[in-house]
Amino acid sequence: MGFSLAVLPRGLFLLLLLIFCSSEAEVVTVDVHGAKDLIKSGYKFLDVRTVEEYKEGHVRTDKIFNIPYMFDTPEGRVKNPKFLEEVSSACDKEDHLVVGCRSGVRSLYATTDLLAAGFKHVSNMGGGHLAWVENGFLVQKPEAEPEVEPEVEL
Repeated sequence: MGFSLAVLPRGLFLLLLLIFCSSEAEVVTVDVHGAKDLIKSGYKFLDVRTVEEYKEGHVRTDKIFNIPYMFDTPEGRVKNPKFLEEVSSACDKEDHLVVGCRSGVRSLYATTDLLAAGFKHVSNMGGGHLAWVENGFLVQKPEAEPEVEPEVEL
């Protein structure tokens, strides 16, 4: 017993065609262990947290850059309108990227946008920086400013 697409209403057929023939790439999410392996293999790490979050500590790797996906404003978080432009300036669409944020939500949105913009090798780091730290992986923190003893007047 066979099935024929001819029996489907035209609207349903077009909807199914759209779903199955979608050209959008599917987001690949890897856990922090997978992300660590990808970074070791040469992937660049794109940290999409705010600059302030990034400065508090970030994944320790030489191939890292911070381009916020969202900014904190008095009205709440807003999407960085130049995100794709800034990423395109920092790397090529053929570069291999792991995208991370605090918990994995912003990086999921950022990865979706990057794939839709034609980036080919992009993976989302599920669990984000929180999971990275929970697993005891290396974090780069800003160097503390050396304490300076006050001068004493004699």
